[in-house]
Amino acid sequence: MTDVDPNEIEVRSKPEVKSRVPKTFIAFQYRNYQLWFFGQLVSLVGTWMQSIAQGWLVYQISHSEFALGLVGFAGAIPILIITPFGGVVADRVPKRTLLVITQTAMMGLAFILSLLVFTNLVQVWHVIVVAVLLGIANAFDAPTRQSFIVDMVGREHLTNGIAMNSIMFNGARVIGPAVGGLLLAAVGTGWCFLLNGVSFLAVIACLLAMHIPRQAARPQNSASAWQQLKDGLHYSARHSEIVSLLLLASVFGMFGNAYSALLPAFVDQVYHAGANGYGFLNAAIGLGAVTGAFMIAQYVDRTRRGAWLFFANQGFSILLFIFAFNANFPLALLAGFGLGACFMIQNTNINSLLQTRVDDAMRGRVLSLYTLSFFGLAPFGNLLSGALAQQWTLSGSVAVFAAISAVGSLIIFLTNPKLRKLI
Repeated sequence: MTDVDPNEIEVRSKPEVKSRVPKTFIAFQYRNYQLWFFGQLVSLVGTWMQSIAQGWLVYQISHSEFALGLVGFAGAIPILIITPFGGVVADRVPKRTLLVITQTAMMGLAFILSLLVFTNLVQVWHVIVVAVLLGIANAFDAPTRQSFIVDMVGREHLTNGIAMNSIMFNGARVIGPAVGGLLLAAVGTGWCFLLNGVSFLAVIACLLAMHIPRQAARPQNSASAWQQLKDGLHYSARHSEIVSLLLLASVFGMFGNAYSALLPAFVDQVYHAGANGYGFLNAAIGLGAVTGAFMIAQYVDRTRRGAWLFFANQGFSILLFIFAFNANFPLALLAGFGLGACFMIQNTNINSLLQTRVDDAMRGRVLSLYTLSFFGLAPFGNLLSGALAQQWTLSGSVAVFAAISAVGSLIIFLTNPKLRKLI
């Protein structure tokens, strides 16, 4: 399979489907993007089912907040170590081929985890090992997925493609946890893992069905992978806007989003809502994120993205502080909705601001740094939040992390005032 030459963006920018679609959904005029959206949506529903099942399984086995943080740490630490090289690989090899490989690997791991549960052999260390292997696959998959969008929709509709990706991701976050919560209560975690494995067939089939025109061969880069990695780091360091956006993603990834690893404990100890409640809380967060993504898709051209980024960033921290000390489950669902919306507005804007400011030849490497910043530092936040909650209180640990996220992000905005004015 041959991917599109990244230097021939004008070829990709011509829609493959000559249809009139609303501006909010303009990325869907491309057949390849239609296939991508459908396949990823089905697969991500399964992924979210596995995500909540995995957290619930670990907590039921261990009854330990620290174990929840440890599994989150194990799953994300490969991203911290390997993702920069994943970006180098994404810039060197056909992206579709690499995605088929990573998706197949993740499918196999889901089947293994389901087998361990069905045979009653599963232990926490098994989940940790599977989480590490999934992290390795994601270290190559994430920067490749991010940089593949421009190959499907071109630069002109890149922001819309990213927003639609966010809607797809969080639409799955609404459906997956709700279905996963029902399955957890009805038949247990093993079926969540099994169905997740089956769901990967959809995205693999859609990737193989894409029509990607054969283009002239890419110029061969004789530099070593290590040299290309250093080139990507130097390129990012020379652009202050890219540095600030990556720092903002780092603060949020490590401190702001760490609360998600403690949600099973919150549902059990504070809300006493059971597996269904856990699924509904995740679904509320996902529904908020879908709403935030629709707002970006509809209004992104009408105002400064930097301003949206600032208010969503600070709004998230305020809502997280409220969530930390709330004991009412309906109010928790409402706060979760707001957290999801602020998260998505912030995440989508950082992603699109980066992608519209990066050269195509450096896209995979810069986006690997974004993945590293946003997800690679998360294991340290997960581990620290789990340890703090174990020794102190759930509410106290989440409140501290909310305060650190708010202050740290505010410092970044103050030291680079241009960030709020980006368009």
